[in-house]
Amino acid sequence: MTDLAAAHVSALQALLNGAQSNAYNLGTGEGHSVLAVLNGIRGVTGRALPVQFAPRRSGDPARLVADASRVARELHWTPLYSDLEQMIQDADRWHRERHFSPRAPLAESGGS
Repeated sequence: MTDLAAAHVSALQALLNGAQSNAYNLGTGEGHSVLAVLNGIRGVTGRALPVQFAPRRSGDPARLVADASRVARELHWTPLYSDLEQMIQDADRWHRERHFSPRAPLAESGGS
């Protein structure tokens, strides 16, 4: 969340300095599978999200990683955090501080 906010601040500062509006990919350059993110959420929060496994849809890429070189070049932004667990902890803390929710486990669904 911190990196995302910093990127938005950099973009707003550029606009205020007369830059044109642009679209930017934000990321660390490292990909994480959906399953790795789900397992990370479970590890950080102690809660398992309901999951339904299904075959890959036609046209879904096997791997998708954001290229953030443009935002680095134009706005001089680079992420400070690249550790998936740290990113999940940061997002979880942000959410809990704004929307209190008890840490009751969510219902488990098949396979994980």
